[in-house]
This record gives sequence, C-alpha cells and structure tokens, in this order.
Amino acid sequence: MPIQILMPALSPTMEHGKLAKWLVKEGDKVASGKVLAEIETDKATMEVEAIDEGIVGKILVPEGTDGVAVNAPIAVLLEEGEDASAIGAPMPASAKAPSDAAETGRPGEGAGLRGGTPAPTSAATAALPQIANGKANGHGGRIFASPLARRVAKERGVDLAALTGSGPHGRIVLADVEKAPPPGAAQTPPKGQSLTVSPPPAASPLAMTDDQIMALYEPGSYEIAPHDNMRRTIAQRLTVAKSTIPHFYLNIDCELDKLLAARQSLNVRSPKDGPGAYKLSVNDFIIKALALALQRVPDANAVWSERGMVRLKRVDVAVAVAVEGGLFTPVIRAAEAKSLAQISNEMKDLAERARKRRLAPHEYQGGASSISNLGMFGIKAFDAVINPPHSTILAVGEGEQRAVVKGGALTVATVMSVTLSCDHRVVDGALGARLLSAFRGFIEEPVSMLV
Repeated sequence: MPIQILMPALSPTMEHGKLAKWLVKEGDKVASGKVLAEIETDKATMEVEAIDEGIVGKILVPEGTDGVAVNAPIAVLLEEGEDASAIGAPMPASAKAPSDAAETGRPGEGAGLRGGTPAPTSAATAALPQIANGKANGHGGRIFASPLARRVAKERGVDLAALTGSGPHGRIVLADVEKAPPPGAAQTPPKGQSLTVSPPPAASPLAMTDDQIMALYEPGSYEIAPHDNMRRTIAQRLTVAKSTIPHFYLNIDCELDKLLAARQSLNVRSPKDGPGAYKLSVNDFIIKALALALQRVPDANAVWSERGMVRLKRVDVAVAVAVEGGLFTPVIRAAEAKSLAQISNEMKDLAERARKRRLAPHEYQGGASSISNLGMFGIKAFDAVINPPHSTILAVGEGEQRAVVKGGALTVATVMSVTLSCDHRVVDGALGARLLSAFRGFIEEPVSMLV
C-alpha cells in the first residue's frame, strides 16, 4: 500500500514550513534514514529523513513551496511491486506556492484567491490511504520517532517507549520529548488537583486592521514585503510574552576594569592554534557570570507552568544572536560547569551556524534565562522582552568610562549598565535583586569565576 510522507513538525512551535529543496526525484529508491528534502522552519533549515524504504512514487509539493502545513502530504512512497499509476492526489490545499503569495500581495491569504490553486475536494484528498510514514508506533517492538526526538530523549534520559507520539500516526516528535517529565518526576498532578491550562490571549480590540493601516498611506507610496516564517514567529511569541508575562525591570551598574585586564591576560596566554586555542570576549564572561549567579540563586533558575514551578537542575543560558531578518537564541548547556574557553568556542560555533540558519531546534530551546547584548552598537541601557518560557532576560549595555566616586574621591572607571527583565510570577523583586547582585559580584571579581 502506498505510504504518504507528511510534512514533519520540526519544532514545538512549527505549524507551517517551506519545502525548500527535494534531494530525491520520482522513481528514486530510498532506504530508511536517507535524506529526502530540506525544510525551512521558522528558525532554521532542517533535513528530513525517510522512515521506511521504498520508491518515490509521486512528489505532491514542489520545492520552493511555502506555507505547507504540518502533517500535510508532501510525497508518496511506493512499496516494492506497487504501481505508481494509482497515485493521483493533487497538492494539498494547505500548501501555497510562492507565486500565490506574491500575487495576492499579503501573506496568509488562502489558496484559490486571485488566481491561486483551488482547494481539492474531500474525494481528491482521500485518493491516497491515510497511513503514516511507517507502521503503527510500537508495533513489532519498533518505536517510531524522529531522529531529533531520539537524540534529545537520549540526552535527557527520557524513555521513548513511555511516550505517546503526537506526530503523524503516533510518531514521536521533539514536542513529545520536550513535554515529557524528567526521569523520576511525577507525571500526574497531585490528588485532588487538576491541571489547568491558560487560554491564549484574545486579540486586542484596539489593534488596527490591515485595511485601516493601508488607508493611512497614499496608493503607490509603499510596497508590501511579506513576512517570512522567522519574523512572523517572533511577532507572535513576543506579543504573547507582553500579553501574558507580568514584566518588571531591575537595573544595576558593573565595573569592568578587572574583567578587561583578566580578559587581556588570558587571551595573551592562549595557544596560537589547535584545539586548546581561544579568544575570550566580554560576552563570554557575561555568560559565565550569569550562569554562576543562577547557580548561586537557584530559585531564579526556574520557569512558570500551571502545574507548578519548574525548577531546573542545570543552568542553560540562551544568548541572542542577530541574523538577517530576526534573531536566534542558541543555548549554552550547563554553562555553570564549563570553562570560559569552552563557552567562548561553543558560542562562536553556535553563532556562526545561527547566521547560516543551520541550528537544530534543540540548540535554541530550553533554559530559564537569556542574554541580549547591544553594547557593541553603542546602546547604554535598554529593557528586553522575556522570551517564553524563560523567566528572566539580561539586557547588556555598552561598557564606557564614567566618573565614579570611590572612598570619597572622584575617579574614572569602565562601567556597564545591565537591566534584568523578570517574570513576576517566578522572580519577585528581592529574588531578582539577589540574582543581579551575584552577577555583579562575578563580573567585578572575575577571578571568582575560575574557582
């Protein structure tokens, strides 16, 4: 029986994606594990592997197609001896080619408008049997899971056999692993309590419609650049963040002179090349200092959930990296246990791959806090928006020479202003102040990071 290959969910937030490139063609024989296509998500370009072996009978969604819904059929795999002439399903309505979006001029308008492809009838979509990219999950002792889900489950010690897959026909995907409780944790709410989930925030009645916005500008005086997946996702997530997270802000100044001297001294001692070479930046010290501060103030290393406070056992620090059209927040795992050199080299690798949009979802998800550093742009201070589910974000300004008073005398010091945005549900004022105080202690006495 022909097997439908479905658009995979490559991240927990993915609803649509772009089928960037096919790496096989109709008639090709494929084996389990062979890379079939490249998919662009809201953040990165990922490879999709075949789960079963067979022959590519028909490609339903051409490469370059944007807006393909998760779980929509994108191709059909034939088993040995099957005839491709029986396949005749059209491209699913949820997939819209770039030409449709360009013709309508507005992203998100349905297919069939202004020359778009009409949606197929229910009979047409039923032309192929609705089965998964393989057999029922768990049958014959085999567990069907995406390669990314397997890798992350192994890192976290999660038993895949204990999970119920939410992917195509029971396949375990990354979202299922992310939702799984840590080994040994209770999987049900306490007796007598129920698990409640907050509804999504309603759209503001004061928000302007597209028509109202366009009416403010003369025809021909503007052009519309459709949003890409990254920009649309950033807009959605941060709108939710400001609508649902009770933000408050704490500011503190840190003197950098000892840190700058330590950085120069350590960089001079670095090997010229080889695996032990490094070149430390001020940002590397900031990452390490925040990680150690969260370790010292563990109550701040937590995130909010309706079930209860999620207290993390290690300190994973996300760092904002600007890319064309948006940003990534790659995560340094267990940053409190890594040396400055390890953090520096890992951050350089993550940032380079982020700019190429080659990060896997598990490399930019997780943790309870993040860092946004705009000091290199001459920004003195700013307030950053918390990125859910994080409970804090540290906004870092420029290090500059300022007049300070020490021992009753006026002197000059290099000072950096930082602002901690806090989720008041998790971090109250006193807890946030303790975290910032610990952070400043590590920054102003950098030798304490080495012990």
